[in-house]
Amino acid sequence: MTADRPWDKAVVIGASYAGLVTARVLADHFGEVVLVERDPVDEDTGAHPGAPQGYHAHALLAKGGEILERLFPGLREELRAAGAPVFDYGEGIDFLLPAGLAPRQHTGIPVQSFTRDELERRLRRKVLALPEVTLMPSTSCTGLTRDSSGRVSGVTCEPRGAAEPVELSADLVVDASGRSSSLTDWLGAMGVAVPPKRTVKAKVTYTSMIFDRPEEKHDGHPDFYAAYQMPFAPSVSRAGVLLAVERNRWTCSLCGFHDQPPTDDKGYLAFAESLKNPHLAQQIARRTVQEPTYRYTNVDNQWRPYHAVTHWPDRLVAVGDAVCVFNPVYGQGLTVAAMEAELLQGMLARAGASARLDGLARDFQKKLGRLLMGPWTLSTNSDLMWTPSGQPLAARFAHWYNTRLFRVAVKDAAVWARFARVINMVASPALLFHPAVALKVLTARAAGSLDAETS
Repeated sequence: MTADRPWDKAVVIGASYAGLVTARVLADHFGEVVLVERDPVDEDTGAHPGAPQGYHAHALLAKGGEILERLFPGLREELRAAGAPVFDYGEGIDFLLPAGLAPRQHTGIPVQSFTRDELERRLRRKVLALPEVTLMPSTSCTGLTRDSSGRVSGVTCEPRGAAEPVELSADLVVDASGRSSSLTDWLGAMGVAVPPKRTVKAKVTYTSMIFDRPEEKHDGHPDFYAAYQMPFAPSVSRAGVLLAVERNRWTCSLCGFHDQPPTDDKGYLAFAESLKNPHLAQQIARRTVQEPTYRYTNVDNQWRPYHAVTHWPDRLVAVGDAVCVFNPVYGQGLTVAAMEAELLQGMLARAGASARLDGLARDFQKKLGRLLMGPWTLSTNSDLMWTPSGQPLAARFAHWYNTRLFRVAVKDAAVWARFARVINMVASPALLFHPAVALKVLTARAAGSLDAETS
């Protein structure tokens, strides 16, 4: 314990992306941060072996990029040097909305595309290089310990091959173990009731491939770094994204609602050719080198409502997919986890003045609940519209408004730029209801969109 690090020890369960960015924040406030990881990872591990979605296209939205750059100064340039392009969201993406192509004009929103493998490896190396951080790989957490006052005081864990379990004491325990988290069961064993998990079925399957991309200076490189066809209920049931990533490669994820993009080469190309955005199929067809093809089907939205727990234990917080899992089609997961780390960072900085952690955990979960409401609503409102009947009024209104918003955005670059800011989480959704936008949306022509003909 020192003046700049007022607490002795924090334990983070899980050393995937959310655990890494959280450990980076904790290292500024605790003398020791222990990452307990069930898989045999080290500083050279890329995408977490327990994250099946790690092989698929990942989007780090502009907000997430800003936060990671603050936590890891110079990260963007390191990734750029490895070949991960940085580009303007409006100029660099060939974005097919349900109503047509979005304007290819400057938005002032810089984004960067890379594989999760590349990002996570670089973050892991940076975090493990911090003198405060220690990694315990191949170690499973089996429960929580509490002191006489009821506060969480550490974890019990079982290193692989060890004769006996190990108990780690901690001033703060963070569950970042992902969607397979056992925290609800552990809380139940303590007599702490957790409201039922909220689940919204996404009914989507992803199939992804990484393959060669021409060098940027080559005549064969297209004039974009990303090509996207957006899914939109009920008619645009097939979608896909193509991202330029490091080492002159493309990563392509095709997805289908109630549909499974094939994993064989011929079927994969045929599925891409069925999209209205031709650029995905064109680049797949010209590939000369490719990596294995992966399929991912477990993409339901899930929210464990820890913010609503009445008797939340002190000195325990939960983050990332251990709390809320989003349908990855909206690209929110990486950015939301970074925002959670930033939220915790601010709360620890304020608590550090008095060196008091008591009360912080419950306040954090409540604030996290408010933070999650926006991205959860965006994701689930869209997914609920795939259900033929019984959609909530809020989801129906959002769908009605977005249908007209897209018709305006394809013709109005200013409206498109506002939409781009909102989906990159650098502006509130309220920006899309500003009178200057709402009037155009409400008077938009009711016909003429592509959603009736796009599949």
